[in-house]
Amino acid sequence: MLERLQQIEKRYTELCDQLIDPALAQNVEKYREVSKEQSSLEETVKAYTVYKDVLKTISEDEEVIAEGEDKELSELAEAELAEMLEKKTSLEDDLKVLMLPKDPNDSKNVIVEIRAGTGGDEAGIFAGDLYRMYIRFSERKRWKIDMLSSSPQGVGGFKEIIFMMSGENVYGIMKYESGVHRVQRVPKTETQGRVHTSAASVVVLPEAEEVELKIDPNDLKIDVYRSSGPGGQSVNTTDSAVRITYIPTGMVVTCQDEKSQHKNRTKALKVLTARLLEQKHREEQEKLSESRRSMVSTGDRSAKIRTYNFPQGRLTDHRISLTLYRLNEIIDGDLDEVVTKLNQADQAELLKNAG
Repeated sequence: MLERLQQIEKRYTELCDQLIDPALAQNVEKYREVSKEQSSLEETVKAYTVYKDVLKTISEDEEVIAEGEDKELSELAEAELAEMLEKKTSLEDDLKVLMLPKDPNDSKNVIVEIRAGTGGDEAGIFAGDLYRMYIRFSERKRWKIDMLSSSPQGVGGFKEIIFMMSGENVYGIMKYESGVHRVQRVPKTETQGRVHTSAASVVVLPEAEEVELKIDPNDLKIDVYRSSGPGGQSVNTTDSAVRITYIPTGMVVTCQDEKSQHKNRTKALKVLTARLLEQKHREEQEKLSESRRSMVSTGDRSAKIRTYNFPQGRLTDHRISLTLYRLNEIIDGDLDEVVTKLNQADQAELLKNAG
């Protein structure tokens, strides 16, 4: 571990030197790349610096105790040594986590797709509840939300809603949300007061950068048509809505939320590119051995990951057997505890597999 930490520290110093080189500032893309790598190593280097100080103190205390010339000084050294040994163990645990392979997507913005599943109108209402939960969570994180596409349903909620979340470490936090979310409650449309079970699916895609995926324009079939609201009511008198079909796979993306055809085309392409990149990453993940995959963050997106039980005020995340009895706060956007527990479980699994 020490040898690896020394290599990281050396690389960090090299990157810092590059960042103060005026020549690098002339190349914006390269500067961003170097700055991103330096930032990713900073926390590890800081922890390693503290760790080296602790090792030095341990060595000095052991030396004082071994000499035994001053009883009072030896007692102080023994007390400090016990504290430093405990700190050393804690820092080693932290450093093991910090040295785990980083997901290159963690720092990216995301595109979130929420779709109503089984449960009729109630599933669409629940899809809307999940959307509002993520909006409030974004507000807490000071992330920006940009609507990409939506298909509202008449009784409230959405058949489908797609939006972008932009900010710091968004994918690293939101990647655990992909999967099927299930709700148990008495629907607004229920007259007998019976509890129903409905579901909605959530897909979280890292935003694709242009350099990661090149799409041949000849592989795209682009159609334009008039936007329409619920029930087919025309909301636009021009052909501003856009449908893009990726011919090699038949993947279709539509966008009609903007009044401008150009804006709808740009947003639809953004969603298509993100989906294609995620498909590419998923195929790469499937090539990995089972032991190297984390079921917390890369599990089957069709798997049921979480249940929201309103009669009991209970949220259960089935991947890590987490149960919390504060559903109202969570559905209001207080997702931090859930995300933290999932992240810890993911790290524990990676550590186990690394060992």
